[in-house]
Amino acid sequence: MQIPASIFKAYDIRGVVPSTLDSDMARALGRAFGTRAMALGSRSVAVGRDGRLSGPMLVEALKQGLQETGVEVIDIGMVTTPMLYFAAHTECDSGIQVTGSHNPKDHNGFKMVLQGRAIHGEEIQQLRTLIEEESWNLQPGGSVRTVDVFPAYRDRIVKTISLARPMKIVVDCGNGVAGASAPEIFRGLGCEVQELYSEVDGNFPNHHPDPSKLENLEDVKRALRNSDAELGLAFDGDGDRLGIVTKDGHVIYPDRQLMLFARDVLSRVPGGTIVFDVKCTQQLAPAIEAAGGRPLMYKTGHSLVKAKMKELDAPLGGEMSGHIFFKERWYGFDDGTYAGARLLEILSRSDDPSAVLNALPTSCSTPEINVSCAEGEPHRVAAELLPLAEEAFAGQATITGVDGVRVDWEDGFGLIRASNTTPVLVLRFEGQTPEALARIEAAMMALLRRVKPDAQPGAAAH
Repeated sequence: MQIPASIFKAYDIRGVVPSTLDSDMARALGRAFGTRAMALGSRSVAVGRDGRLSGPMLVEALKQGLQETGVEVIDIGMVTTPMLYFAAHTECDSGIQVTGSHNPKDHNGFKMVLQGRAIHGEEIQQLRTLIEEESWNLQPGGSVRTVDVFPAYRDRIVKTISLARPMKIVVDCGNGVAGASAPEIFRGLGCEVQELYSEVDGNFPNHHPDPSKLENLEDVKRALRNSDAELGLAFDGDGDRLGIVTKDGHVIYPDRQLMLFARDVLSRVPGGTIVFDVKCTQQLAPAIEAAGGRPLMYKTGHSLVKAKMKELDAPLGGEMSGHIFFKERWYGFDDGTYAGARLLEILSRSDDPSAVLNALPTSCSTPEINVSCAEGEPHRVAAELLPLAEEAFAGQATITGVDGVRVDWEDGFGLIRASNTTPVLVLRFEGQTPEALARIEAAMMALLRRVKPDAQPGAAAH
């Protein structure tokens, strides 16, 4: 079967409908994934979709392909990606979510769990080979049953999280699929909820569902200014990431969220390892240590962080992109609604939640910066930069090569890494002062241009 290799990413499968992703591809993926699942002894696979317009068509083809391998398909309908993960922990051990996440409305894709693991890298390429060679194993016995996982998911959150007092919050779902579940869950916790754009609409008529972009948080800020709500929460298209806005309009980025979550988790799991990616603030590791934990900086990628957490039995992890993973009291997968509930549990103990959030350590930093490259160039450039950085900054800074090149000075850090999903270099710079930030950015750009003289910084896309 002829398929575009470009849709097989590091952590998922993603493409544009119908030019690189269509029903034939979805059916073929069902056959390939079903073959792998059956070979490993998993006879049931949960299937869900987000609110994208192409979702129903792709889900039907995916289910058909899975059934053709003898799999029992557990159809959980239109749900957030975390609800698919929940089903793959409670109904069975494998699942596929049809989702375009935060990407443009004509995009879609597949996030996959196989025997309790979010598959990535080589395992995704193995599915590609199965599809190209059509070497799947088709057999009778497949079936479909429909399950509504929302009641069990909602009850698990509402019964295990307790707010010290009722809170008034703004919830912006950006017309993504979280709108069908998150407001009800927060009301179940005792919150008064002002909803923005909860109607699931794959055209995303109001703003794009991506809380990592500041422009998508303007409506939350306006609602907070014009009401007595005390906090704003915003979700991405498939509900696995959370944006947080204070009453005074400050955005609390995920690496600062992790400081607060780490303090809370470590009060019950002293000495626990907290895993975070290389894009996170330099302030995070000392905050984890001060709370009695062990900080571990690791590679970017939700599947990679989850795998490392499982290996270390870590109670908490997170990424700068907004994926927060709670193992303590939860299942270890990324879930924007659950992270929001845990946040409210902590902040409800205070009369001024915004003061608690604004008091978290902060610094001056750039947003994520992308440098466009030729296909295959980013990883080569990052590999060449590592020895140059070790030579250029010897004795001045700490060099980390776990994912690209991260250089930590006493007053800030610079990062250059290869994206695993698009042909770009990802850059991020931080300084304790504006002067430190400017110095570090200049030093890192000079280093980069020794290997890639034509490097042009551009706007970032998560």
